[in-house]
This record gives sequence, structure tokens and C-alpha cells, in this order.
Amino acid sequence: MKRKRRTLPLIPLRGITIFPYMVLHFDVGREKSIASLDEAMLKNQEIFLVPQRDGKVEEPALEDMYQIGTLCVIRQLLKLPGNTVRVLVEGISRARIVNLKQTEPSYVATVEVLEDVVADSGIQDIQEEALIRSVKETLDTYVRHTGMMPQEALTTLEDIEEAGRFADTVSSYLILKPEDKQSLLEALDITDRLEKLLEIINKELEIAKIEKKIGSKIKTNIDKVQKEYYLREQLKAIQEELGDYDEDTKEINSYKEKIEAKNLPKEAREKALYEVERLRNSGSYSAEGGVIRTYLDWILDLPWGVETEDSTDIIKAREILEADHYGLKDVKDRIVEYLAVKTMSKSLKGPIICLVGPPGTGKTSIAKSVARALGRNYVRMSLGGVRDEAEIRGHRRTYVGSIPGRIVYGMRQAKSMNPLFLLDEIDKMSNDFRGDPADALLEVLDAEQNFSFRDHYLELEMDLSKVMFITTANTLETVPRPLLDRMEVIEVSGYTYEEKLNIAKRHLLPKVLKEHSMEPGSFRMSDKAIKFLIDGYTIESGVRNLERSLSSLARKSISYLLENKKKSITLTPQMIEKFLGHPRFRYETAEKEDRLGVVTGLAWTPAGGDILPIEVMVMEGTGKLELTGQLGDVMKESAKAAYSYIRSHSGEFGINGDFYKTKDIHVHVPEGAVPKDGPSAGVTMATAMVSALSGRKSRHNVAMTGEITLTGRVLPIGGLKEKSLAASRAGIDTVIIPEKNVPDLEKVPESVRGKLTFIPVKEISEVIGKSLVEE
Repeated sequence: MKRKRRTLPLIPLRGITIFPYMVLHFDVGREKSIASLDEAMLKNQEIFLVPQRDGKVEEPALEDMYQIGTLCVIRQLLKLPGNTVRVLVEGISRARIVNLKQTEPSYVATVEVLEDVVADSGIQDIQEEALIRSVKETLDTYVRHTGMMPQEALTTLEDIEEAGRFADTVSSYLILKPEDKQSLLEALDITDRLEKLLEIINKELEIAKIEKKIGSKIKTNIDKVQKEYYLREQLKAIQEELGDYDEDTKEINSYKEKIEAKNLPKEAREKALYEVERLRNSGSYSAEGGVIRTYLDWILDLPWGVETEDSTDIIKAREILEADHYGLKDVKDRIVEYLAVKTMSKSLKGPIICLVGPPGTGKTSIAKSVARALGRNYVRMSLGGVRDEAEIRGHRRTYVGSIPGRIVYGMRQAKSMNPLFLLDEIDKMSNDFRGDPADALLEVLDAEQNFSFRDHYLELEMDLSKVMFITTANTLETVPRPLLDRMEVIEVSGYTYEEKLNIAKRHLLPKVLKEHSMEPGSFRMSDKAIKFLIDGYTIESGVRNLERSLSSLARKSISYLLENKKKSITLTPQMIEKFLGHPRFRYETAEKEDRLGVVTGLAWTPAGGDILPIEVMVMEGTGKLELTGQLGDVMKESAKAAYSYIRSHSGEFGINGDFYKTKDIHVHVPEGAVPKDGPSAGVTMATAMVSALSGRKSRHNVAMTGEITLTGRVLPIGGLKEKSLAASRAGIDTVIIPEKNVPDLEKVPESVRGKLTFIPVKEISEVIGKSLVEE
């Protein structure tokens, strides 16, 4: 059968499906769609409407539209404000897109008009009649359950005799998914269309029944809650009349008794009583009641007015500090000073101390000893990785799940208002969009502000002025300056060789034996063995790796004793090497004889200190200066400054004045794989260059440190203690230092100062005179 084709304007519809015999109005806003309407009004008012597959596509192509749509007649047009047109259309028949002839300025398509497939046999007529009746019955039940269709619509359906029109009319009344409506539109066979319609209505009816069941269940639960609330209120009134209080009243009275018994400040007491009244009015089963209870529990758990008494026995305090830690003289002296002043003045504010030093030097553990010496409660808070201001100050109670900050947590844990509060790893804090915790700590660590610290959760003033804050850091570089300004910085430098030996004997070895349940007599180490362990297996400022090495030896010794059925073992250097393998570290040692162009410098490292030999070679050339050894910018600048100084004073050092034209100089710092930088190798480079250029040998027993200026002045350096230790360990007996570093010699242990001769200098000429051998 040849179907009739028409060329008509086209409008793609978003979320709308129009059936034949259906009258519908909708708004048109797209420019192409308005242009299609204008063109349709010029051509018999006929237009083809087809749904889009995806309503989000603004300018759909042919593949974005369904193939089958509806041929319609425009009955009315109404222009609205904002370039929108409201159109009333009536569906005429189904049609299929053959091709899209035009897309600009409007859509024009060739469509093929489709007719319903009507049954030929009498049996088919009976089947259609049966389906129509089934649809009517199911639809009637659906309307009664949902009320989604007006009752008049059912009356209208009674007058429709044609099966296809009946199916389309019912489809237009139903609120269905676009996919379901499109499947009904594409069903050309009337029997097939009725079957699909019946299936969809049945599915919607089942959904409606389930929804009604769920709604009924929810309503029953709500009614039950309301009934229980009403009965409880009645019961409460009866109990009040009888004087027989319920659980809620008992809870309220309990809170009031606790508040009266607690030594709360005036503001905290008033706030707590106010919250108790709010709890009474909110009802025990409300969500707000739980929030109020938690808040009251926090207020009552804090140690308001509770203080421990500081020990005033200075001698005992020093004995505790000395027993727990070897060395750390500055820290111990500061604590004893605080106790001494505290004995004289009862109103002394708690000091805020920052212990700065390498890892493993006992910064965290000394805080426990200080708390024990003072007789204070101890609480620790780690700041490593903290990046939210609320971690310090807490969350406001307006937020769901709000909690106090960790300062308040610590005070509750301490159970007193004057504990020793350790803020560990203060240099490891960071910040993000939630605020900077370092800024929040400014109030906590400021003696002029922390007497009225306010946590966002509590919103009450808390006096932190009697708390003794001790903070720890590995470096001050990442600590904000305003925060650093509020703390008293005490440097905890690396341990000396002797200090490590004593720490191992007095503290680490007994601790390791106790952890491994070993009797003291079953495991013995001589001083020589401990020194061998320190030299060959640990290279650090602290003693953490030393403790690990001792633990490893203890484990291996236990295995050895059990395997060989022995009761004791004495570790020698040979046994240590057998258990732990060959020594992993070798310290640099000084040259054994005087050499030309080789000078021993001193360097600070994170593991303490080390010697830094610098070699200079002079060759025939054109005056080039070559620097190797992976030097940083500062050391390169020092080398260039030394080179320029030697050029300007070549006559004083017995150097040929035109060396910068005829000689190439190569400066090398061994261990090229290790990056090196710092302002303390200038005098070493200058001395090595003079040695190589003048032919005078450098003394092998002399080491030096200091920065050089272009005019030959020697500038001060840092890390003198660590550098002195390195010189002593390497076999050096004379160290040349800048004159301005003489006060720092007090920090060098007496055992080291006794072995070394320190020569202070102001000018590089003095360095050269003291370190080079006269010919």
C-alpha cells in the first residue's frame, strides 16, 4: 500500500508526546521552532511534531529525534513576553520522518502519513472488544486508587467506539514516562497498542498500590508518635500532681545537682543552668535534647577550679630531670629557674617553651620528666598534619556533629587547670580553606590573652594562663614568626659522642633489656662495644637509631642464647659485626700528613657535624676557575669571592701576579653525589687556593670554618658545637674559628674543648698564616 507523503514544517518536542485526536497547548521558545510555526501558518496551518530522544540537546539533528511523530493542525497562536509563543494544536494522525529537508532557518521534513492497522476478521474484533473492556476496568481501578484522572474523562471514553481512537485518548490522559508514551505512539497495530496500554496501566496501578501502602504505614507511625507524645505529657502532668517524678525530671534534677556541686565560674554556671531549662522544654526524645546533653556533659567534665600543687623541692626536681635524661642542660636549668621563681611568687604564669632540635634527641620524652618533676598532670597533643582551625578552637554548635577543639579535649584529659601541655611537632602544621591552625594557636600561646581562651563549641572563657605549654619542633623555618614570637626557644642540639655513650649505658640499654625480658647479667656490653656500635651503625644527632640497633642486638642475642643453650652473652665489636653485618657508616678522618692544596673544612649536617676536605689543583691554562662536587649557590659565591681576594693580594702570599692569566684552578669537594651548600666554607676554599698557588703545604692537623668577604674579613658561622665534635672525632687537634664565634665555645662540651685548640681569627691572612707550613 502506497502511503501519502507530505513536506511540512517540523518542531522537535522536549518532554511532550502528542497523540492523534489530542488537543494540547504548549510554549515554544527556540528560534527555529518559532520559524517553523510561522511557516506552518502560511501552509494550511499543518505542522509535524516529533519528540526528541534527549531533551537537553538544544539544536537536535535527525538522529536526535524519534522517527514517528504526529501530524497536527494549529488551532491558535498567542505571543507571550520574552520571545515566547503559546500554541494550541490538535493531533490528526501518526507520521514517520522520511528525511530532513531543511534545518535553517526552520526545520522542514518530508513525512509519510501512517494509518492504523485494523483487524480484518471477526475474531480480531472480539479480541479488541475484550481488550477495550479490560482497559476500562483497570483504568477505573487506577483512577479510584490515585485520582490522577478526572471522573469526567471516564465518561468521555464511554462514547468512543473506535478502538484506535480509544487507545490514543486513554494514552493522552495518562501521566506516563516519555518512553512509554512513545512506544504507544509507535504501535500502529491497534491490538498491539491496546495490549501495551493495558500492560502500562497495570504496572502503574501496582506502583500506586505500593505507594499508598508506604504512605499509610508512614502515617500510622506518625500517628503513633503523636499519640505517645500526648500520653507522655498526660503522664508527666499526673506525676507532677502526685509528686512522683519521671526519668526526664530526674535527669534534669541530676544535672542541677552536679552544677551546684561543681566549682564553676559564674559565666559557666549561668550558661549550664540556661541549657538545663532548654533541655526541660525541648523534650527527652527531641534531637535538640541530645545536643544539649552532650554540651552539658562537656561543661561538667572539664576541671573548673581544679589545680595540682607544684612541687617546690628544686633539688628533687633536678634529681628527677638528671635521672631521666643525660645532657640537655639548658632545658633543665630553665625548669629549675621556673620552680625557683614559682616558690617565691604564687601568681607566676606558666612558661611557654619551644624545644627545637633534630629528631630523636628526647624533646618529647623530656616533657614527661618535666611534668613528673613539677608534680603536674601531663597531656600531649600532636600537631603533625593538623590543617583545620576547628581542630584547635572547636566547631560552633550550629554545625551538625560539632565537637570542642583539641585544647579543650586536652584539658578534660588532664583533669586539672594547670597541667603540663605538650604541643608536639608544631612545625608540621599546615593550612587549607578551613583556616590556619597556627593563627588559632596565637591566643593559646599568648600569656596576655590565654587567661580568657574561648572555644567555639563551649563559648565560655577558659583560663589557660596557669598551663605550662611545651612545644617541640625539628626546625623553626616552618613555624610562623608571630607564633614563634610568643615562645621561649631552647635549642636541643645533637648529642656528643660521650653523651651518646652515657645515654646508651644509663637509659637505652636498661630499657631494651626490660622490653625484651632479659636479666641484666645475661646481656653485657663494654664501653668499647657501645662505641663501636655508635661509630659504625648510627649516624644521627639523636639516639633513636642507636636504640633500634640495641633492640636488634638484644633479639639476635636471645636467639643465640637459646640456640647454643647459654645463659649469658658479652657483646664485643666482633660479635656486633657478626650480628649486624659490616659497619654501615665510616666517619671521615683527617689527612695523616701535610699536603699541597688540600685543606680540611668543617660542615654542619642534619646528623650532627662532619669534616669537609677541599682540594685545589693548579694547571697551566688561561685563567679558568672550575668548581666541582655538586656545590650550592652559596659555596660557589664563596669560591669566587676567595678567588678575587687572592688576585688582589697575590703579592702578600708569594703568588705570581699574573696567575689569573696563565693558570687554571680546579676546586673540588669530594663526595660529588652529596649536595653541599652553606656559608662556612669560604676560608677553607681561600686557604686551599693559596696553598696550591704558593706551593706551601697545609697542616694536616688543622681544620677551619668561617665565611669570607671580598675584603678578606672572616664572618661568623653556626653549628660550632657539631663542627667541633666532628673535628675531635676525625683526629684534628687545632680548629680555626671566626672571632665572633668565641662566645659559642661555651656550648662545646668540656671533654671536647680539652682535646682541641681553638684559634679565633678576624682576617683571612691570619687563617693562612696559622694553617700553611712556612717554607
